[in-house]
Amino acid sequence: MQQTHSYPRELVSFIFDLWHDLQFSERLHAIGINSSFQLPERSLFDYIISVCYQASLMREETRPVIFRLIICSPELIPVDAGPPTGLHQIKFTKPRSFNERELYKLAPAADFYRTLIGIFINQEGMPQIWGLIHSGTRWMQTISGGRKMFPSLPLSLVIYVTGPGHISICLGPEIIASLNDGQIDCPSPDIFTATWLTESYTKVRHGMRALHEVARAQSKKPWAILDQEFGKSLAQQTVRRIISVIRNSHHGGMLIYLPPEMSQDFSVKNSFINIKYQFHDDESRQRFSTLMLRIMNILAELYGDPNNPEKIIGWHEYVTCQSEEIALLDEAIFNVADFIATLAATDGAVVMTKQQELLGFGGFVLGDPDRIEMVHRAFDPEGKRAQPELIEMVGTRHRAAYRLCQHLHDAFAVVISQDGDVEFVKWLNGAVTYWKHAPSGVPGC
Repeated sequence: MQQTHSYPRELVSFIFDLWHDLQFSERLHAIGINSSFQLPERSLFDYIISVCYQASLMREETRPVIFRLIICSPELIPVDAGPPTGLHQIKFTKPRSFNERELYKLAPAADFYRTLIGIFINQEGMPQIWGLIHSGTRWMQTISGGRKMFPSLPLSLVIYVTGPGHISICLGPEIIASLNDGQIDCPSPDIFTATWLTESYTKVRHGMRALHEVARAQSKKPWAILDQEFGKSLAQQTVRRIISVIRNSHHGGMLIYLPPEMSQDFSVKNSFINIKYQFHDDESRQRFSTLMLRIMNILAELYGDPNNPEKIIGWHEYVTCQSEEIALLDEAIFNVADFIATLAATDGAVVMTKQQELLGFGGFVLGDPDRIEMVHRAFDPEGKRAQPELIEMVGTRHRAAYRLCQHLHDAFAVVISQDGDVEFVKWLNGAVTYWKHAPSGVPGC
């Protein structure tokens, strides 16, 4: 049976159905969003999405019409704030009509990455454009990584229009569903919340923590206590940055992460990976760990309080810290991420340990590429909901990642396609399993 295409009305129906789904309510609750939020009246919602869809099909000179739109009253946006940490409201003297022509005209001024178009429902029950909201670009850190504070949107519906027929519906920062090329998609599971991923880094975190405690014991000053999650958050931001830079390059690439104890196995000839460009085994390979430990130590020292020796600090203190030394270390760790990402431009994989120790690049997975025929696609972070798939249509990068994870169960790979799709690959529950991780709804991130 052939699959029919979906359009704005089907997208709206899909979202209304989601609002009565228990799993969806639990998902919103898990990220701190109140699922009692009320959707607009259905015919009105149909109209708003239809107008956005029609605008997406237009072109402004040679440029596609892309924009972000928020449905909220201007009273919800403060008038005395602005980026980088707040929202800046610019209200028109008179509301503008809400139609595809106005969106087409406003889109060039409302840069997708910096500005939202604000609409509200007037007394007659019709949408009107009331002005613009300058958000700055820091909101993209949830995708591309970073430590800077960014403004939060009010709990309102936000619509991303990212290309012809490409529309995503969000509740605040959370993408609910997208319409892409006539198909309705739900957002990819956030693989960084997976228990298996956290557990696979247990030894790495404990090792880093032990080095931090040694430095603490040698210090003559009181240090604050670092939250157990801090190291994980910092490492995740770095991986997000690496993936984002590779996606933006549009050449694709592959990252391979190995258990730290296997680093010596790949410095000599082995039966798993041939690394064309290997790095010498010295301190320079471990720059990420060195920088991370310095950040942990300096942050703990900066917030040390002799009157409160049990003070616990974490990510919030890191993003709000005004220390120039912390700022330089943060920049340094993201320079390492950018460097790793550029290595992926060469044929073959960038090979690292889970400590981000850089073993080399131009890595080719050895073995018969046709030996594995089927993998499982996971639809939740833990891989509990998964379905088997044949791999007939995938490229050589994906086949190599599947083959590696079939042989090395403690490894995992990240495959970035030229078109920006991202897959995490891991041996899980007795099968090679992959997760789609492309940040739906945001172009070029």
